[in-house]
Amino acid sequence: MTFPAAPSQAIPSSTREQALEVLRALVGRPDAVFHEGQFEAIEALVDGGRRALVVQRTGWGKSAVYFVASLLLRARGAGPTLIVSPLLALMRDQVAAAERAGVRAMAINSANATEWGQVSAALAADEVDVLLVSPERLTNPSFRENQLPSLVQRTGLLVVDEAHCISDWGHDFRPDYRRIADLIAQLPASVPVLATTATANSRVVADIEEQLGAGVFTIRGPLARESLRLGVLRLADSRDRLGWLLTHLAELPGSGIIYTLTVSAAEDTARLLAEAGHVVKAYTGRTDTQDREALEDALKNNQVKALVATSALGMGFDKPDLGFVVHLGAPSSPVAYYQQVGRAGRGSANADVLLLPGTEDAEIWRYFATASMPAQDKAMAVLEALGESPRPMSTPALEARVDLRRTPLELLLKVLAVDGAVRRVSGGWESTGQPWAYDEERYRRIAQARVDEQQSMVEYERMSGCRMEYLAAALDDETAAPCGRCDNCAGRWFAADVVSSAAEAAGDALRHAGLPLDPRAMWPTGMDRLGVPVKGKLKAEELSASGRILARMTDLGWGNALRAMFASGAPDAPLDPAMAQAVVAVLREWGQGGWEGSGRPVAVVAMPSRTKPQLLESFAQAICEIGRLPYLGAMSLAFGGPTGERGGNSAYRLAGVWDRFAVGPELQQGLESYGGGPVLLLDDLVESRWSLTVAGRALRQAGAGQVLPLVLAQAG
Repeated sequence: MTFPAAPSQAIPSSTREQALEVLRALVGRPDAVFHEGQFEAIEALVDGGRRALVVQRTGWGKSAVYFVASLLLRARGAGPTLIVSPLLALMRDQVAAAERAGVRAMAINSANATEWGQVSAALAADEVDVLLVSPERLTNPSFRENQLPSLVQRTGLLVVDEAHCISDWGHDFRPDYRRIADLIAQLPASVPVLATTATANSRVVADIEEQLGAGVFTIRGPLARESLRLGVLRLADSRDRLGWLLTHLAELPGSGIIYTLTVSAAEDTARLLAEAGHVVKAYTGRTDTQDREALEDALKNNQVKALVATSALGMGFDKPDLGFVVHLGAPSSPVAYYQQVGRAGRGSANADVLLLPGTEDAEIWRYFATASMPAQDKAMAVLEALGESPRPMSTPALEARVDLRRTPLELLLKVLAVDGAVRRVSGGWESTGQPWAYDEERYRRIAQARVDEQQSMVEYERMSGCRMEYLAAALDDETAAPCGRCDNCAGRWFAADVVSSAAEAAGDALRHAGLPLDPRAMWPTGMDRLGVPVKGKLKAEELSASGRILARMTDLGWGNALRAMFASGAPDAPLDPAMAQAVVAVLREWGQGGWEGSGRPVAVVAMPSRTKPQLLESFAQAICEIGRLPYLGAMSLAFGGPTGERGGNSAYRLAGVWDRFAVGPELQQGLESYGGGPVLLLDDLVESRWSLTVAGRALRQAGAGQVLPLVLAQAG
């Protein structure tokens, strides 16, 4: 391996010995030695005061570099090390690792707000060697104004972990990471900076080097993981993929991770495997912070066979003996895939990695790729709203002025903040008054890069050559070579059969349908600005009851059929008989549960539809025939019907449907003839729930005793 030129000044003879002593305390082994490149990086930081980039595979020991360097610098009188770290799980592991080496480490993040005062006091007393912060902290007004300036002046070493996130070309779009370049620019030239990552190709490396500044000392090692045995098994559908897991999960070595692309897929898979007797748990973005830590510990201690996880369990999770990683559906790029499979085999000789791609993968990739990219018209609307406001605006207040959901709105605000157009202050966000232009070329480059990465992942699935060589080459590893272990090099190492009973059990689970649909209970903030005279809670006499949904469009079971039904350009057609029977099963189970205390419905009403009238009509007819209920007809569209587009935020979606659904004379007469009994309200697709809320309110005001929504699909 070839390294760049070492620092020019003389190296104190004791540096290696001191570093080795710290390393051995860190790993708890008196015979530990440095991996190739580790001491060279420490030397560049401690004795050279350099800016360094370390690109090494997971498990190589990048954290050892900055912990050893931190202690050596502290011994020479330097201030504390500031580590920008992306995930809570990573922070917890890093703090624990630091303590083993005698490093006094503390963290500031969203999960330990009650400890921030203690951390500040320890910093003031110079009792902290390493402070870990999330990139999001850099946008926090209090932290940025009260703590960051003194930290910048005192910092002895800045570490940027998972540094590929700095780059536009990183596989994860995180605008908060772009603030780090500004932080680096504020540091005195004498303060060393270390950036580390395991997932950077040449394009990303060049981008990081540019942001670190001139004279970057880059150490880049081979990325192939000798412990991993890769494979791909293409099965017909979700039934067979889940059936394979039911058949073979127990045969996989040790404990591991089963990755899925969506939250619903993780929850459904975990439920199926647990019902079959496997000790598994779901781990997703919906998992509470405290529960995440408990689940991570359970996996580390081999108390579960697997966590069924989304990418929420990703960067930084450290279990050296993780025995396997299975993917139900492929990540959208070889870089993301390499990072996730890199969780396995970090401290063991062997680990198994298997990809079970799905036909729905490409559609899910496209959704997530576009969901995070800011749109020009929305950005200009945010800037206009903030520019006109005499005081800072909260995110909920902005939602009444810009038709964006909360998560993409917050992402857009971060992008604008990084670009200097807005700033976060006490009370919300305000305009800086600085001119801002939409960087269309930049976003076009990012979008095209993602398309290219998706195609590379398809090629990985279908290739006949060495899989590890392909992944390493995708990261521009010049040492990439055939591994001799993957299914293409050495033959299929995994069984491909699916036991019929397992396939049947999976099929039954996938056919099972029915999810609760909770009613809206609060009106969005600021509706008066949009001409809707409501605020606070919905009145009890306006509320609909909890309803039912056949399935989410992201579900492994009915999701594929529902996505096809509602795809752009899909024709309007009668309800499929199999889907009708699934809805009947939902109704039967719902009725056994007592109809939410409302009593058995006495009639059926449908939402009006401009795109799927045939579907809704057949849906209503099927429910009436099977349930022997009268059909009172569909509600009427008023004032031209709903306005706006799907996907907007709550305030705009409510404004777009307010007073747009009417109870016509015939429907009014029907409601009155059934004495104010509960009615089923049918709809084809629910997203924001405001259409059902407004329609249900109108039905309640027209005399319906209770409204029980029943919907075929939920978006997302």
